[in-house]
Amino acid sequence: MKKTVVLYPGLFVSHFVPMLQLADAFLDAGYAVTVALIDPSLKQGIAFGAVVDRVASSNPSIAFHTLPPIPDPPAMTHDPQFIVRYLDLVSRYTQHLHDLLCSMPPGSVHALVVDVVSTDALDAARKLGIPAYIFLPSNASALAMSFQVSSSTRAECQPSFKEMGDAPLHLHGVPPVPASHLFAELLEDPESEVYKTMVHVLGRCGGPESNGILVNTFVSLEARAVGALGDRDCFPGMPPVYCVGPLVAGGSSGGEARGKEHECLAWLDEQPDRSVVFLCFGSVGAGNHSKDQLMEIAAGLEKSGHRFLWVVRASPPPEDEPENKPLFDPRADPDLDALLPDGFLERTTGRGFVVKLWAPQVDVLHHRATGAFVTHCGWNSALEGIMAGVPMICWPLYAEQKMNKVFVVVEEYGVGVEMVGWRDGMVRAKEVEAKVRLVMGESEEGNRIRARVMEHRDAAAVAWEEGGSSRAAFGRFLLVGLQLGAVLSSV
Repeated sequence: MKKTVVLYPGLFVSHFVPMLQLADAFLDAGYAVTVALIDPSLKQGIAFGAVVDRVASSNPSIAFHTLPPIPDPPAMTHDPQFIVRYLDLVSRYTQHLHDLLCSMPPGSVHALVVDVVSTDALDAARKLGIPAYIFLPSNASALAMSFQVSSSTRAECQPSFKEMGDAPLHLHGVPPVPASHLFAELLEDPESEVYKTMVHVLGRCGGPESNGILVNTFVSLEARAVGALGDRDCFPGMPPVYCVGPLVAGGSSGGEARGKEHECLAWLDEQPDRSVVFLCFGSVGAGNHSKDQLMEIAAGLEKSGHRFLWVVRASPPPEDEPENKPLFDPRADPDLDALLPDGFLERTTGRGFVVKLWAPQVDVLHHRATGAFVTHCGWNSALEGIMAGVPMICWPLYAEQKMNKVFVVVEEYGVGVEMVGWRDGMVRAKEVEAKVRLVMGESEEGNRIRARVMEHRDAAAVAWEEGGSSRAAFGRFLLVGLQLGAVLSSV
């Protein structure tokens, strides 16, 4: 009977894709993999179901099982109450996950690996005596900070995190981080359901309910945070942490066979080496920009004089604008002429390439012509930039991206600079121009950033090689964690 690992991803593309990279590692180690899915159609706003279908069709060695639907599922739209509804959804699916585990051959399931925002599913494994692990698609620094914040007890006289504003939080394993950079849910009223739900999620990440945490990072990138997480004086009760990254979707470099080629790659082929700044802000609606912001970006790019490849997504205007008419459906093609300055596309012809909605990010970053990356600091994007050796201009938007900007991408590891103005809701053209010139030019700071990101690129390249830190960590996990599963399954 083949040993099986069950993966339980959440309804997020940015969590699902790296977890499927982890699935490949299990397959290579000789395990069978079953992926248990909550109905992908429940996630609105992005084509999550299409991503699942595409990944499933390209991975025939993995068994995909969609759990039975639940009655009256909560709407999975993004608003301040999202985390509350999401946890409600996961908890209501726990019984279905339990039933799936029971239906599998006795003794075959050696471990359950659950997404970090689906930790209530750990209860299903505990009832059955199956070792359970958390998969964190983000980084070790975020884990160290979030666990400490969620487990801290604040006296009545102490201000809330929101009231602290930009006051720095001094925590183990991470540089000082402004309280304002925490997850938005932690900036709510401490007595609110949203705040308490987020604390519950973060608390279970570092709690005793799991047998370990698999983190999408590699040791040399986050030595400070990884060292702290392994210190039982700093983190008593923390389960073992296994750094098994970088786990990102593959891509090919410019000039190689790239399958069905996107037109932007052919354009990059015609550009000089390291001459193009790439702008992309993620695949969800929260990464969209207002028309006014798009105008500022366009003006800054034009004035910079540098080549650019820009993925444009836009937000509808505020509800109080005349006629309340959206600029475009987020899933449809935007009208670039209506969103960008008059004549911009004509004036930048040949020097710039504007893409609607989506571009093959990994391929673009690895292309020889790409010299800088303007990014929202999502962890997948940050890892992809590092693995490509491309310095970053950081423009965080939501979730943990503000923290990433501080302790991973900018100050702590020196692989990028901050785009000033994002905190005020508007980055001006002058700032866009200045930061593009800084990173793309031959200044002392630009040269330093490029050198640092190349060092991390080389370290990332060997992390999964024989003798690399991530391969060794995964080996320890298989030896310790999954051997525990073998023992329990034989009882």
